[in-house]
Amino acid sequence: MLGFAGCEKIGKKEYGTPHADYTVKGTVVNKANKKPIEGIRVRYDDSSQMFQAPNHVLTNTKGEFKLSNQFFPESNKILPVVVEDIDGEKNGSFQSETLQVNFKDAVHSGKPKSWYKGEYTVTVNVELTEIEKE
Repeated sequence: MLGFAGCEKIGKKEYGTPHADYTVKGTVVNKANKKPIEGIRVRYDDSSQMFQAPNHVLTNTKGEFKLSNQFFPESNKILPVVVEDIDGEKNGSFQSETLQVNFKDAVHSGKPKSWYKGEYTVTVNVELTEIEKE
């Protein structure tokens, strides 16, 4: 006699790692005149631990950007974000900045599901210093 009294539905197997979308959005302006700067590259520092390949975005004509990527979720996560002028003198030449974006007080959205923990969004406004022509 074989007894199977202890056999119940076995939970589904899940493979993966907890992850969340970390989004930085905002504007980039000229520090001197507060005008928006188009064509500025905004990216997570390459040394950050990302699930996806490093990515970047360019600011639009209003100086706006939205950068998002997936990382391991942590409380008090701080991610380096590089803001750099890559188009030469097209829109003026500006000094690069590296921001330390703190997600401690980020706006949390998106419904957590399984390994996905939602989206954390921080808004930043960046003022770049124009490089003087010699």
